[in-house]
Amino acid sequence: MDSLFPNNWFSIKWFNVYELFKYEWENEYILLLLLSIPLFFLIKLFFNKNNFIEVSIPSSNLIKYKFSLLRLIPNSIFVLSIIYIIISLARPQKSNEKVEKWSEGIDIMLVIDISESMQIEDFKPNRLESAKDVAKEFINGRFQDRIGLVVFSGESYSRCPLTTDYILLNEYVDEISFDLISSRGTAIGSAIAIATNRMRESKSKSKVLILLSDGDNTAGNIDPVTAAQIAKAYGIKIYSIAIGKNGKVPFGKDYFGRTRYVENSLDEKNLREIATITNGKFYRASNNSSLENIFKVIDEFEKTEIKENRYKNTVDYYQYYLLWSIILFLFFILLKSTFINNIIKD
Repeated sequence: MDSLFPNNWFSIKWFNVYELFKYEWENEYILLLLLSIPLFFLIKLFFNKNNFIEVSIPSSNLIKYKFSLLRLIPNSIFVLSIIYIIISLARPQKSNEKVEKWSEGIDIMLVIDISESMQIEDFKPNRLESAKDVAKEFINGRFQDRIGLVVFSGESYSRCPLTTDYILLNEYVDEISFDLISSRGTAIGSAIAIATNRMRESKSKSKVLILLSDGDNTAGNIDPVTAAQIAKAYGIKIYSIAIGKNGKVPFGKDYFGRTRYVENSLDEKNLREIATITNGKFYRASNNSSLENIFKVIDEFEKTEIKENRYKNTVDYYQYYLLWSIILFLFFILLKSTFINNIIKD
């Protein structure tokens, strides 16, 4: 664009009227001068009427006089040159605004229970599927935070390391099933330990572990309280969520296809203590909507400030029209000195 002769100056689009509607105009008021062009010709026509003498032209010679229309070409080119000068003075532009967003981000580990009791249907369709839905919604609401995933039942393992690839992470969440771990039980302490190990080398100013379980610690080789103390030593805050209702809850179908009910109880003591040790919070979710609200509250607690830079790149196009106006004006001068201008003058 800085060159006197831009690379794409020889393009039909500079003669396309619709192209003018795509521009922003630095000096838009100058375009009003375009209205003066037809006004000028009307005034000239009014004050410069000529007397014409009608003569009889033999039909054999009539075809020669059709070429007299060529006399209009020089003046048309001159007018087009003036139009292009006006357009260039109005300074047509196109702007492209670019927005860059960033934040310092925080590290979050989602630790989800996939033990057999997560199949209970006091949540719709069951506890695990409800947990997966709100987890994905939570993930999609984050920006530049690294999020990882740990699942556990009788054993625990890291399903996904800390990542900002939310599409991949959501795929891992979708693939969570009860078949991932064959051993029975609820290894809460081991799950916290694995999540802590994933975050212990993190340089993030804020490290968060969201633990979702519906049972007591019944498996694993580390006590949940001890695991929580280790997490605290690495600056990790734990939000623990107890999911499920106490009392009779629906759990599958019996032999005759009728809903089967089982007695369910949940000891909140360990989950409360885990949150307290790490300066986190404990929540109790008894249905789908309460679980969604809990994740929304956590989402607000752990929001980081999103900063942005805006860049506006403006490109000028006046030089194209100025160049064409010069070319057209020179062409006009050339034609004025040729036979075309005087084709019917004797």
